[in-house]
Amino acid sequence: MKTCLITGATSGIGKAAAQAIAAQGHRVVIVGRNSAKTEATAAELRRVTGHPHIDPLVADLSSLAEVRRLAAEVSARYPQLHVLVNNAGAFFMRRHTTMDGLEMTFALNHLSGFLLTNLLLERLKASAPARIVNVTSAMERDARPDWDDLQLERRYNAMQAYAISKRFNLYFTYELARRLEGSRVTVNAVHPGAVATGIWTRPAGRVGALLGPLLRRIMRSPEQGADTVVYLALAPEVEGVSGRYFVDRRPRTSSRASQDPEAARRAWAISAALTGLPVEGV
Repeated sequence: MKTCLITGATSGIGKAAAQAIAAQGHRVVIVGRNSAKTEATAAELRRVTGHPHIDPLVADLSSLAEVRRLAAEVSARYPQLHVLVNNAGAFFMRRHTTMDGLEMTFALNHLSGFLLTNLLLERLKASAPARIVNVTSAMERDARPDWDDLQLERRYNAMQAYAISKRFNLYFTYELARRLEGSRVTVNAVHPGAVATGIWTRPAGRVGALLGPLLRRIMRSPEQGADTVVYLALAPEVEGVSGRYFVDRRPRTSSRASQDPEAARRAWAISAALTGLPVEGV
């Protein structure tokens, strides 16, 4: 039985992935921000799957201190960790900052996974073969990052904030794969498709109220979106495959800009500085 940690697992893709992995008999540790909702989700998944090993952990991943506390709790509770799925993310129409003073989209969608992964790497290496799955988006192709204003202090655009965070998911995946060569820990990224999760089907305002039902009809279900996540987490045919970008269970090519190794190294250095990690890292 493998131990799998999934962030953002109280709804949408994360919850669907947790259910599918638990249904195959593996221990699943789900991470959510709200204690009551996380506990209720774990209880629901135990009931639906008939699998008792579904554990809830609570953390606000927009806080670097909370990410560190979560990593310490995981390390203390679980002697082995075979799969880490960095799925937590959100979309913000207006600019918000975290308690660390960071732009919320970048902090939650990218930095939380970057920090959590680095803090759990030794446990993953000790449990090898192990896998890391980063949930990104094809919207990264629209990213136009201003490297001197990644916090979007001068001008905030919600779509750009989201696209930039997803581009950095790919920079992280590719650079981490390079650093992990020979370790028997793999890392891959996945675009789940346009999925009917709360990020997109509950937009704010009157327009959102009108568009929400339409979007739910034309978008993929969370189960469909989670399919490739589960595939990368467990499928024997991708054992040893690392540093790839997957769509519908197949390796695809992300944007040319996302594949720039110098940009990936620069993104790593910036992310390490913002999260208080040594730049050399792994």
